[in-house]
Amino acid sequence: MMLPWFLVLLSLCGVAASLLVPGASDWILLSLPSLLASLILLIRARLAQAPALPAVIVDGSNVMHWHDNIARVETLQEVIAALEQAGFAPGVVFDANAGYKLTGRYLHDDTFSSVLGLPRKRVIVVNKGEPADPLILTAARDHGARIVTNDRFRDWVGQFPDVTQADSLIKGGYRDGKLWLDI
Repeated sequence: MMLPWFLVLLSLCGVAASLLVPGASDWILLSLPSLLASLILLIRARLAQAPALPAVIVDGSNVMHWHDNIARVETLQEVIAALEQAGFAPGVVFDANAGYKLTGRYLHDDTFSSVLGLPRKRVIVVNKGEPADPLILTAARDHGARIVTNDRFRDWVGQFPDVTQADSLIKGGYRDGKLWLDI
């Protein structure tokens, strides 16, 4: 982190010298772009130091039914917004039939990511005939993430014993029309 600051300081000295020293005005052509480049490096270094938000995996096919047991994309959008506001970086995994339940047709990862306002890399629709549960559980294990769902994954406890830990699942739903999450 010291190098970007040093480059900014050195470039500032070059700009100051080119403005203040008689006959050195041509140096502004070198020092000003250097200052801009060093500021960009400084900003990038600061952003790289920003702590990553903890990941959570949302069981999209489960969560979309939380409000009145009807599949709604708005339910997912509200849960994602609440998770982001709580300081999480949500990723969503869907069963292949999720699009049919919501719109009557298959929806790809890209469509879901744009509807949910998430980056493409954080939304997965599993292939037809494959259960989403193993992918959800694997992603949670690999990323050290909790899972947002009301599913208990009883069929998968043998392969994923961590799912039985009290803090591995974030349950939620609606009470009196308001979203609640057991974060």
